[in-house]
Amino acid sequence: MTASTEARETAMLAAQAAADKLATDVSIVDVSDRLAITDAFVLAAAPNERQVQAIVDEVEERLRAHGVKPVRREGVAEARWVLLDFVDVVVHVQHTEERAYYALERLWKDCPTIPFVDRALPAAASPGGGTPSTDDVDPGSSDPLALVPDPTEDLTEDDLADEDVVESDPAQDVPAEDGPDEDATGPGSAGGDPGTTGR
Repeated sequence: MTASTEARETAMLAAQAAADKLATDVSIVDVSDRLAITDAFVLAAAPNERQVQAIVDEVEERLRAHGVKPVRREGVAEARWVLLDFVDVVVHVQHTEERAYYALERLWKDCPTIPFVDRALPAAASPGGGTPSTDDVDPGSSDPLALVPDPTEDLTEDDLADEDVVESDPAQDVPAEDGPDEDATGPGSAGGDPGTTGR
């Protein structure tokens, strides 16, 4: 059994809200096979208590706008490890030190993760670089992650031809007064494969 579509969508909203407040190490763990009381954990970290609180406030506000309210809140006063229980999804916002010490990802390492990519990140800064592949899109969500368009799609054939031009070809850069190397096995080759010719 995997997390319900509703739980996945709620988890994605919470993760994006955390990322929008500059949370670090944002991830979603599908714990539905291990726990009967919830489907997913959203994990996020921040370097200080003030930012932990800001992330918590943003997550609550964003989910409340979608009609989802927490049934339980813990750790708000200390703001070192705040737990927001939305029934199907539990959000853990931890101070960076607590995140490293308790390592919830390691504790739940046998559980699958639900891919999350911050929509605010440019394509080059996303995990793995470039446009997310179909593996990065949550197949269980009715609102899949927005894929960043491939920048080469807007290029014309002339642009692509220009990109293919080689600035300098060492095999072609032989001065006119010097002939090709004595070892050369064919025109434009430098002792390599006899079938290789110059451009």
